[in-house]
Amino acid sequence: MKKPVLIGITGGTGSGKSTVANAIYNSFGEKSICMISQDSYYKDQSHLSFEDRVKTNYDHPMAFDTDLLIDHLQRLLAGQPIEMPTYDFTIHNRTKEVKIVEPRDIIIVEGILVLDDKRLRDLLDIKIYVDTDADIRILRRLVRDIEERGRSVSSVVDQYLSVVRPMHMQFTEPSKRYADLIIPEGGHNKVAIDVMVRSVKALIED
Repeated sequence: MKKPVLIGITGGTGSGKSTVANAIYNSFGEKSICMISQDSYYKDQSHLSFEDRVKTNYDHPMAFDTDLLIDHLQRLLAGQPIEMPTYDFTIHNRTKEVKIVEPRDIIIVEGILVLDDKRLRDLLDIKIYVDTDADIRILRRLVRDIEERGRSVSSVVDQYLSVVRPMHMQFTEPSKRYADLIIPEGGHNKVAIDVMVRSVKALIED
C-alpha cells in the first residue's frame, strides 16, 4: 500500500476550514479519502461535574487529547482502521459512541490547532491555513453555536471576547507561519481549492 497523503487544514473558528475540507473531500470518492476532525479529540471529561465541564477552554491546546490523535493518524498511515471518538458540545463531554474510520489514500485532519503541535505538523504532507477576517469568523461562530450547540447570544459573545480571541492570537494565528498554503476567504476561494485538489490528485497518481 502506498503511503497515504495526510493533509492538515487549520484556521480560526468560523474561518471556513471545514468548508475547505469538505470541498476537497467531495472532490474524491469515499473509497479514496477520509476526514478526521480535531474536535472529536477533545479530552474525556467524565470525571468532572457538568458545572466544571462548562468552564472548559476549548481553544487551548491542553483541551485536546493530541497524543491519541497522533496515535490514530499513525495507525491510519500504517493502513490500520481506528475508532474515532465523538464529542457532544451540549454536554461538554465525549459520548460513548465511536466512529470506525478506515485507512484511505488521502487523509484530511482539520481543526483550530492542527499546526500548533510540532509532532502533528511533522506527520503532515500538506499544511493549509484558512485565513478569514475576524468579523466574519465571529458572525459564523455566533450562528453555529446558537443553532447547533444551543448557546445564547450573550454566552457566545462573552466566550469569544474572554477566551476565543485571546487563544486565537496566542496559538492559532502564529501557526500560520507553518502553512504550505494560505487560503483567503475559506470555502469561497474556489480557485485555491481547485489548485489544492489538482495537487493532491497528482500526488496520489504519481
